[in-house]
Amino acid sequence: MASESLQDIYVEQLKDLYSAEQQILKALPKMAKAATHADLRSAFEEHEVQTRKHVDRLEKVFSQLGEKPGGHKCKGMEGLLAEGDELLEEHDQSEALDAAIIAAAQRVEHYEIAAYTTARNLALQLRQPVVVQLLTLSLGEEQNAGQLLDQVAQPLMSVAKMPASVE
Repeated sequence: MASESLQDIYVEQLKDLYSAEQQILKALPKMAKAATHADLRSAFEEHEVQTRKHVDRLEKVFSQLGEKPGGHKCKGMEGLLAEGDELLEEHDQSEALDAAIIAAAQRVEHYEIAAYTTARNLALQLRQPVVVQLLTLSLGEEQNAGQLLDQVAQPLMSVAKMPASVE
């Protein structure tokens, strides 16, 4: 097995993050279209704009490092988004589906927060202040997106409550 440096791990993590963001860009329009609640739809549309900025920032990071962003598939994000697709296929459009979509989106946000935190920490260790700044911006936006989902979720969860069925 080849010995990997911290720099190699760092680039691998960045490629994973870039792939994840690319996959999210494809998924967000589907999620926005499936959402019945206007605030949820708006949150997905806003996050798509932010995700494009995240991709741009990551491309700047790769340029700084003299690396190419492609050549890697984020299997973790692929799995999370596949679960989201299953929800869309299995359920009719409703407040309950909105609640399920939020649950899937929150998983995605937590994955991104973990990935950006890891990449930023590696950039700190490798003394790359410009990259740290770029990754910190995206990390903050991901944290804000997670909080926005929490805010949208609260009223939707109470609307989606179903009375217990009597059998």
